[in-house]
Amino acid sequence: MLNLPSSPLPFTIEIATWRDLNGLRYLEQICFPRDSWPLLDLIGVLTYPNIVRLKAVINNRLVGFIAGDRRDHQKVGWIATIGVLPEFRHQGIATALLQECENRLATTSTRLNVRRSNLEAITLYKNIGYRQISSIPNYYQDGEDALIFEKVNSH
Repeated sequence: MLNLPSSPLPFTIEIATWRDLNGLRYLEQICFPRDSWPLLDLIGVLTYPNIVRLKAVINNRLVGFIAGDRRDHQKVGWIATIGVLPEFRHQGIATALLQECENRLATTSTRLNVRRSNLEAITLYKNIGYRQISSIPNYYQDGEDALIFEKVNSH
């Protein structure tokens, strides 16, 4: 079945748990082939306390994931990771994941970093109110810079 952006499949946003490990491993490998997290990091993001972890689900399948945590000393929330499987992009899933994570973090601002070359993600972040505030040279393993984006929240 062809999934057109004009007729997106309905999805739900749910709390992710350790039971989502296999789905998250698959998503990480597909979405971040150069940067996928090691198994122990995935277990950690699904089990550590005080982390907001959400999944987007279509037909009982994990198709998107986001994790974030509060940095109270900075009064900011940090998005550690966000990804949506390619065949489910452009349907509002990443936007919904970000908005729900921002709401649950309940901080005055939210930050994230992104590869300088990830223009699709950068466009999304800008469209929903994120602005670049700095960069980190040679952040990724292959030497690419990370751009740091921030959104001031309206809570």
